[in-house]
Amino acid sequence: MSRIARRDLFKSTLTAAGAVAAATLVPRHVLGGPRQIPPSEKMNIAGVGVGGMGAANLAQLESENIVALCDVDLDYAAHTIKKYPKAKVYVDFREMLDRQKDIDGVVVATPDHTHAVVSAAAMRSGKHVYCQKPLTHDVYEARMLAKIANETKVATQMGIQGHSMEGIRLITEWVAAGVIGQVREVDAWCSLTYYPWGHAGWSSSWSERPKETPPVPPKLQWDLWIGPAPMRPYHRAYHPLTWRCWWDFGCGMMGDRGAHTLDPVVTALKLGPPTSVDATSCGNTAEVHPLSAIVTFQFPAREGFPPLKLTWYEGTRPPRPAELEDGRQWPAEGGVLIKGTQGIIMAGVYGDSPRIIPESKMREAKLPEKTIPRVKGSHEMDWVRACKTGQPAGADFAYAGPLTETCLLGNIAKRVDARIEWDSANLKITNLPDANKHVRTEYRKGWEL
Repeated sequence: MSRIARRDLFKSTLTAAGAVAAATLVPRHVLGGPRQIPPSEKMNIAGVGVGGMGAANLAQLESENIVALCDVDLDYAAHTIKKYPKAKVYVDFREMLDRQKDIDGVVVATPDHTHAVVSAAAMRSGKHVYCQKPLTHDVYEARMLAKIANETKVATQMGIQGHSMEGIRLITEWVAAGVIGQVREVDAWCSLTYYPWGHAGWSSSWSERPKETPPVPPKLQWDLWIGPAPMRPYHRAYHPLTWRCWWDFGCGMMGDRGAHTLDPVVTALKLGPPTSVDATSCGNTAEVHPLSAIVTFQFPAREGFPPLKLTWYEGTRPPRPAELEDGRQWPAEGGVLIKGTQGIIMAGVYGDSPRIIPESKMREAKLPEKTIPRVKGSHEMDWVRACKTGQPAGADFAYAGPLTETCLLGNIAKRVDARIEWDSANLKITNLPDANKHVRTEYRKGWEL
């Protein structure tokens, strides 16, 4: 190397080093990224959608600072607003993100159809995000949120609390150790149903759009509640509580309980995207999710794992396995049966209380040592740990995005009541072109992701 070349290289190295040093002197949030929060310092947390599950999430985060609350229905959120009198109150999340610069992290617990727009805006503002399950309302949104999280380098977590519990770790350790042999088939279920249309006994009984157009409650901003969905008149059939059964707003049982119950299956069996999904539905309409359905996913072989058939039952249960002793109860409301060549693991909705059945086989099993790190504290506080340390949370969007995609492909199969073949790399259904309108839905103008 010539003297001039060496001198230029040395100069360019110094220049680059100086630029890095200068950058480290500028606060991270000024550059558009997340603020670095020392472990000894409290996070400043905002909640968006705080009348229902968001209130429960915030209750788990009270060791931090709750500095902002945002909800489009101030009456429905009144109990939460009263609980945190020091927090600033907003009805539009965009105004909150624009005006309040001290926010470090945002908890998103709105109806499913607004998860993506709120979470994306928060991440692009340099805020860490905790979003309730299912992560998004359509498959394209799930892919996009995982991409935005990777680009912005914020800490993320989807609200599937079972991912921080003991059961999912036990199941994963048992499967990895070969306790039940090779797994080629799984049954998962949620026995709850939307009958009457609503959720587990809630008051709504509409299967088509109501014709009445009652006045919008005075403290409800209906246009903001509708968000990216097609506009329709307000009705109690949608808000509060019963939005989940409507296709335009909710992801049904597949998004609600499926996101929980398939979580340990995806983790333990290292599932990627399915190659096909087939569904048979009962009571499905253009407006509401079906009363019951059976959805069958086919997954290809993965490293160390054979191909897998996964059958999801909602509003019903799978056939009772011969290994389940007479008189023994099913897990309440839903669960999973992981069927190996040398045994079956049965667990609850969240992968909780896993047991090998029959119980005699559980007593005989040689269970492995516990090797997977355990989460200390709540699922929400695992997100706080990630925000402060930079180490990913267990159900970050890199994991939650693909899990949500799988659930939402199940919804598409239910909606068309047929088999769909999935090209994950190109985000495309290959055998039913018209079904692709459900992969990426149209947004109302002004609400684009």
